[in-house]
Amino acid sequence: MGDDAARFGFETRAIHAGQKPDPRTGAVIVPIYQTSTYAQDGVGGTREGDYEYSRTANPTRTALEEALASLEGARHGLAFASGMAATDALLRSVLRPGDHLVLGNDAYGGTFRLIDKVLTQWGVEYTVADLSRVDEVRAAVRPETKLVWCESPSNPLLGIADLAALAGIAHEGGAKLVVDNTFATPYLQTPLELGADVVVHSTTKYLGGHSDVVGGAILTDEDELREKLFFIRNSAGAVPGAFDAWLTLRGIKTLAVRMERHCDNAELVVEALSAHPKVAKVFYPGLGDHPGHETAAKQMRRFGGMVSFSHADGERAALDVAANTELFILAESLGGIESLIEHPGRMTHASVVGSTLQVPADLLRLSVGIEDGTDLVSDLRKALG
Repeated sequence: MGDDAARFGFETRAIHAGQKPDPRTGAVIVPIYQTSTYAQDGVGGTREGDYEYSRTANPTRTALEEALASLEGARHGLAFASGMAATDALLRSVLRPGDHLVLGNDAYGGTFRLIDKVLTQWGVEYTVADLSRVDEVRAAVRPETKLVWCESPSNPLLGIADLAALAGIAHEGGAKLVVDNTFATPYLQTPLELGADVVVHSTTKYLGGHSDVVGGAILTDEDELREKLFFIRNSAGAVPGAFDAWLTLRGIKTLAVRMERHCDNAELVVEALSAHPKVAKVFYPGLGDHPGHETAAKQMRRFGGMVSFSHADGERAALDVAANTELFILAESLGGIESLIEHPGRMTHASVVGSTLQVPADLLRLSVGIEDGTDLVSDLRKALG
């Protein structure tokens, strides 16, 4: 599968893009090039593929990057050691002291921590805005704004932003729109097609899909930005190992079928939670009364496998539910084949406590896995009492 890969369907590209059979052995799965260095033809001369040292490039990682770029419809893909490593590299590639960015009011706690605790010490400023309100975003953009950082669906309240509208606002102000597409994955949503300039992933989540690897990725069409990102990654060294890249490639091959099952099960869970007397509110863009439902239906294939809900009896009761599920494992992260439950206020989003991004104390977040959906519903009903 070469430069004409776009003519193939998503499922085909997930299995074949960047992943030709090994030319020497015929192996149909990309080998794990577990090597740190490569023999050179002479001083300063590399062999085919320009591989010299695996911090700079590794064939297994190259295959992953080509596959990710194909799925997101991007010209360039770069893999990183984690989602936060990717986020850090992107922010440092674009921002300089005195620059400004707009951040969603429902952003991942780790992203907020990096911006609020690290970048501000470097002289970068930020404004928090509700990204579902285009007028609020437009008002937040300044002459020195370089980035609008968006999650859609967002973590953990499943907020939806109109990506095409945000891209227009960002570009009017001379800024770039960055979309963290971790929750949706390229199977459900392709932000570059909607006008975004950069897509970021924690490949730890749905792309890897099996809770056995940590990684991140950046996808873009911009040549200059790709060179900056490549330089920073090579200089700082936040690269995934060959085995990590191979595990992520393996996960990508089944992404489409897994996402369909995640979505099927999430819809069953949402239906049950919406009817339960102990549930005060369900956050899921597939619900007709979700404020972002129409936008999500326009820009997403389906509504995803993440569900959040608030307990009618408050934080203590929510904590009890998290402690009493059997199939939903109490753990951070998301996007694996197994179902997870967590309390964002005390776990993934503890870093935003006391800020404008603080999440409700009665909130629970579910990563709905691919188990039997009726078993998952029964587990939640039992924990809710």
